[in-house]
Amino acid sequence: MNSQMQKRLLFLIALILLAAFGRIIPHPYNMSPIAAMGLLGSAYFSRKWMAFAIPFLGTWLSDLFINNVVYAHLFNEFTWFYSGSEWIYASYAIIIMMGLFLFSSVSIARIMSGSILATTIFFLLTNFGAWLGNPLYPQTIEGLMMSYAAGLPFLQGSFFGDLLYSGILFGGFALAGKQLNFPIAKTEQA
Repeated sequence: MNSQMQKRLLFLIALILLAAFGRIIPHPYNMSPIAAMGLLGSAYFSRKWMAFAIPFLGTWLSDLFINNVVYAHLFNEFTWFYSGSEWIYASYAIIIMMGLFLFSSVSIARIMSGSILATTIFFLLTNFGAWLGNPLYPQTIEGLMMSYAAGLPFLQGSFFGDLLYSGILFGGFALAGKQLNFPIAKTEQA
């Protein structure tokens, strides 16, 4: 791998991992960079395994810090995964899969579409998981609708966060490519 491609790959990995720790700074509910990290990875990693592995690693490392440092008082022991995390991680996997199909080329319209679809996927899947896993919701259609209604206050943060962070990450990657003189398009080989 030539030095430009190596620089590109290292910058992409660093950008995604750094973005994951953006979750630690104070922010409105659900306004996080996680979906944008998955979209960026799916758009620019040629190695599909990296499109999943790097955003998941960043998310998991930031979860470890948040759960065991920021919110350590809420847990009785070191927490590797929290209750309901499987629904959140599953939503990110689906977002990344969607991005692999969506980003055959990268454009502002595709970034915005991906962000909106990511918000929708996250909302539908995580609130479905909350319905299944929370005894407060009856296991009926009405209970499911209650779960979705309870999630509505968080939907705005997800929507604006996905758009904002997608703009920052995609724009930052493109700007860095120009400044650091590395190609933007997928070109590294598997």
